[in-house]
Amino acid sequence: MSNTALSPFVISREFRAPRALLWQVQTQAQHLQHWLSPEGFHTIHADMDFRVGGRYHYGLEGPNGLQMWGLQQFLEIVPERKIVHLQSFSTPEGGLGRHPMAPTWPAYMHVTATWEDSANGGTIHTISWQPHESDDVGIATFDGAREGMNAGFAGTFAKLDAYLVKLQG
Repeated sequence: MSNTALSPFVISREFRAPRALLWQVQTQAQHLQHWLSPEGFHTIHADMDFRVGGRYHYGLEGPNGLQMWGLQQFLEIVPERKIVHLQSFSTPEGGLGRHPMAPTWPAYMHVTATWEDSANGGTIHTISWQPHESDDVGIATFDGAREGMNAGFAGTFAKLDAYLVKLQG
């Protein structure tokens, strides 16, 4: 099924860091594990093969031992400018999984992330999410979760901002 008529979820934020640093902390597993997780979760597994055709397989653990596993499959990489990937929940072994709290969530999300210099020396980071080949139930689940996605990304971006401040000393 094609989802081209569905408006993507788009979020954008300006960070006080150069584009090269934003790229580095978003393309290297040793950096991602410091900030790429919901509030209250920490990274328990991070395996990155950053190239077109490669993947990032990661595991997160949260309160009460809840684990979430994810997989990014890289489709397009334009250094320091853009990454396009398919995002899915996964099993600990790297197979396709389901959202542990929303079983009707689309199996795959088509994600485009971009970075551009801002006028005041920072970097504007924009992320666009859209269900990939989802059924109507998955599309409805995605569409109904926009407020939660805004809150989730706000928390993740706050963690990224704090990590960038730490790196820039």
